[in-house]
Amino acid sequence: MSETILSRPKAGATAFSILAAVSLCHLLNDLIQSLLPAIYPILKDEFTLSFAQVGLLTLTYQITASLLQPLVGLFTDRRPMAYSLAIGMGASLVGLVILAFAPNYPALVAGGMLLGLGSSIFHPEASRIARLASGGAHGLAQSLFQVGGNFGSALGPLLAAFVILPHGQASLAWFALVALGGIAILTGLGRWYQSNGHARPVKRGAPVRHADLTAGQVWQAMAVLVALIVSKYVYLASITSYYTFYLMERFQLPTETAQLCLFVFLAAVATGTVIGGPVGDRIGRKTVIWVSILGILPFTLALPYVGLTATVALSAIIGLALASAFPAIVVYAQELMPGRVGTVSGLFFGLAFGVAGIGAAGLGLLADRTGIDFVYTVCSFLPLLGLLTVFLPNVGGRARR
Repeated sequence: MSETILSRPKAGATAFSILAAVSLCHLLNDLIQSLLPAIYPILKDEFTLSFAQVGLLTLTYQITASLLQPLVGLFTDRRPMAYSLAIGMGASLVGLVILAFAPNYPALVAGGMLLGLGSSIFHPEASRIARLASGGAHGLAQSLFQVGGNFGSALGPLLAAFVILPHGQASLAWFALVALGGIAILTGLGRWYQSNGHARPVKRGAPVRHADLTAGQVWQAMAVLVALIVSKYVYLASITSYYTFYLMERFQLPTETAQLCLFVFLAAVATGTVIGGPVGDRIGRKTVIWVSILGILPFTLALPYVGLTATVALSAIIGLALASAFPAIVVYAQELMPGRVGTVSGLFFGLAFGVAGIGAAGLGLLADRTGIDFVYTVCSFLPLLGLLTVFLPNVGGRARR
């Protein structure tokens, strides 16, 4: 399958130093992004927010990212911008500072929007660089890239528990130093991207879909992948936005302990991301998608009815399995449309943000009306959408080992 952005590196020529750098920057970016939901308990008390307002703040942040990411990917497929990643991190830095000193709810929303803007620029372009540096091992490269983001997301609640909760909202400004470090590394990645001849637009007449599939088959497969993303990210939104509240209400845990339980879940998500890509390279991405979405159904159905220890254990199993799906889904979609790497990456990262945002807002309204326990009962049935995997065609096969 030809790569239309540049000549594909030879198999085995994976640029691990570039993958390490882009994964580290993903860690820094998503660490910054994850600080917003991690400090929801502080913001809820400080500004007397309802669950619906917490959900609306998440929706604003994530819709900003979701609407812009595919547009950024489409634009940069046609007009690559080597230093756009550093610009995106700069937007996140400004958003972080606004959140640190926000005097009211509208200012919080503005800070969330700037964080969303930073993510909208970062994810499609960083995913493209990971694919360019993959040496043909696309699943492995996508996992290494994404695991950085997942570890960053896992570190956010931990840092919130030990740094921000004791020192208050203004201590968010300390993390501007993290953003500055990210800008420096991303500037170097931009230089590599440009100096190695990668910053070239898609060639005219290049194939934009899989050679063995009709356009109808491609769009049907894309629709199935969208449904699977909905299942995955609405469930994840129930954990990332409301898990701490659920644990505090049902098991009377203090905020710090609940944040540590959230860290366990997010660490499991990071581990699952490492597994999904390389396993998909070996056994096929469709198999990984089957197991990671439909396979968690027994665990999600049991979670609302068990005790604290089992809740934490089941949440870790669910996070591990669910996370393994995303690298497989992204690479599978890139194989469906090989001439639109940036567009596909932006679409699926953006869709993930948007679905999570809409899910968080809807689940917040549901929690206000029915209670947080009922939210997890409803969400336990979402993995049933994994049955749609049967409609995915077999593409790609096993990647080069």
